[in-house]
Amino acid sequence: MVVFCSLVACKPGVPSDYIQPGKMEDILYDYHVGKAMAQLEDANREQRDYDQVLYMNAVLKKHGVTKADFDSSLVYYYTRADRFEDIYKRVAKRLGDEALNLGASEGEVSRYTTLNATGDTANVWEGNTSVLLMPYPPYHRMSFHQKADTTYRKGDSFMLSMMVDYIYQTGSKDGIACLNIRYDNDSIVSRVNHVTVSGISQLRITNNDTIHAVKDIYGYLYLGSGNDDSSTLKLMFIRNIQLVRFRRQSLEAPQLVN
Repeated sequence: MVVFCSLVACKPGVPSDYIQPGKMEDILYDYHVGKAMAQLEDANREQRDYDQVLYMNAVLKKHGVTKADFDSSLVYYYTRADRFEDIYKRVAKRLGDEALNLGASEGEVSRYTTLNATGDTANVWEGNTSVLLMPYPPYHRMSFHQKADTTYRKGDSFMLSMMVDYIYQTGSKDGIACLNIRYDNDSIVSRVNHVTVSGISQLRITNNDTIHAVKDIYGYLYLGSGNDDSSTLKLMFIRNIQLVRFRRQSLEAPQLVN
C-alpha cells in the first residue's frame, strides 16, 4: 500500500545522526538539575563553573552520548528552533513541576504566563515567543517592532520579560536586552539590561506621563562573544518572551459617603 503525505501534514523526523528529541529532552533536564546543584554547593564562581563541567560530563556519560555528538546535535537544533522550542517547553514543564514539588509556589513558577492581550495587566507581545541566539552574525541578534493600537492608553507602563537558558562550553555570557518606547511627540525612553546568567530576565519602563500616548515599541535581543572569540559552542535560548502592559491606576480621590 502506498501512503501519500502532503507537505503540510508530514514533518520529517530528526536524522538518526543526531540525538532524538526525547533523549535530548532528558539530557537537557539532567543538565539543568546538575547546574543547579553546582550553584547550590559552591560559592566560589571558578569552582562552580568547574563543577558544572563535571556535572555535564556525568550527564553525557549517563546517557551514553559523546561531547561531539551533543555539540553537533545542538547545532542541528539551532537551525530548527521550532523543534528546540518544543523540547525546551517539556524541559521547562518538568523543571517547574519539580520546583512545585520542592515547595515553590505556583505564582513563582508561572507568573504572567496565563496573561492574554486584554485587561489592565496584559501580554501584548506580537512576535515569536522564543529565539535561539549564537554570538556570530546573522544569528546573534533578534530585533522587534510593534505599533501601539487602540488598547494602549496614556500612562501605561511596560515590562519585557523572558526566560534565558545558556548552554556554554567556554567564555563569559554577554547577552543584552533592549526595550525602547516612542511617544507621539517622538520622545523615546530606553532601558538596557545585560543578561549574564540563566533565569528570568526583566526590564521595565514605568510611565507617569498622562499627556503623550505610546506610538510604538521596539528593541532587540543580542548575544555578544564576550571575552572568547573561539568557535566553541555558545548558545542562548530565550523563551516565554512577553511584553506585559500595566494599566496606570486612577489617582482620583474616592467619593465620601455620608
